[in-house]
Amino acid sequence: MGAAVEKAQGSAEWALRERVKELTCLYGISKVAEQNGLSLPQKIQAIVDLLPAAWQHSGQCVARITLDGEAFISEGFAEGRHCQRAEVTAEGGKRGLVEIYYLEDPPEADEGPFLAEERSLIGEVARKVGSVLEAHEAEAGRARLEEQLRRADRLALVGQLAAGVAHELNEPLVAILGYAELMQQSFGLPDRTARDLAGIVKASLHAREVVRKLLLFARQAPSDKAPVDLNQVVRDALLLLETRLRKGAVKAIFKSTPGLPPLPADASQLQQVVLNLCVNALQAMPEGGTLEIRTGARDGALTLAVSDTGSGMGEEVLRQLFNPFFTTKGVGRGTGLGLSVVHGIVTGHGGTLHVESAPGKGTRFEILLPLDAAAED
Repeated sequence: MGAAVEKAQGSAEWALRERVKELTCLYGISKVAEQNGLSLPQKIQAIVDLLPAAWQHSGQCVARITLDGEAFISEGFAEGRHCQRAEVTAEGGKRGLVEIYYLEDPPEADEGPFLAEERSLIGEVARKVGSVLEAHEAEAGRARLEEQLRRADRLALVGQLAAGVAHELNEPLVAILGYAELMQQSFGLPDRTARDLAGIVKASLHAREVVRKLLLFARQAPSDKAPVDLNQVVRDALLLLETRLRKGAVKAIFKSTPGLPPLPADASQLQQVVLNLCVNALQAMPEGGTLEIRTGARDGALTLAVSDTGSGMGEEVLRQLFNPFFTTKGVGRGTGLGLSVVHGIVTGHGGTLHVESAPGKGTRFEILLPLDAAAED
């Protein structure tokens, strides 16, 4: 009788130890999930390191978690003959696996070498990993939205400043240009004076163009909107760039979608958008490359995509890309207003602009322009 009691007591103590190991593992996973200072890979690695100790034969147990094709393994990992696994799901889709392996053949248990309770444990681990993944992606999405809002606020403030500066400069520029042109009409001007006046006129015209671009960026330049054929706008812009494309050894590919509906827009401003994006692409491909332009339709809007095989841009440049006067070009090679103007024109037409780029992998701009005239303002 005493032996039976002792055996039962030993069995109960063993079962309690196993439950404590399982609960310790789950508690550790919860603590890892709460640590804000860890990246997603660091959290998953910390979780996989906790797993072997939670299984019955922990000395010969190893673990692997695979997420979106990336594997995280415990120390000494190797695939053994005995395996237990559970799927990791997030947002209703399969994203990976949690796997437990025994490196040697342990004594048979409830389901092969694994305990029935361990089946529930690995399922709970997989659910917690899925929750960690969902939380990380939700946080990343929130951070992206906050950055977009901050960027929009900055651009709005800069736009107000740009509009004020442009209006203040416009009147004196008109006066300078007018007086200089009047003086050029005088008879008997010395050659040097004529050259100086020509320089004043040239500089004034350049300044007036900068002011015009500032007003476009600030969405205060007048526009003449009418039904426009987007494909024709692109063809006209490429015709203007034909010589420059040829000199730069750049192959231009235009993939148009036929039969696009007319777009309520200012044709000259849209042409400026295409020209600015193409010129930027050409400058990113000094040794030549491929420039691809696509048009299409999606969700009640027309799309315009401009891609290049150039040098690409890093995150720091992308964050400042549409700020006026920001440029990566050398002194005298640009005002830094080209993409600011593009942004102003696109938003002035009720559209959106998305950029994808990475160093050495080229750049892709995609513009969505609404077909609904009511969305223009």
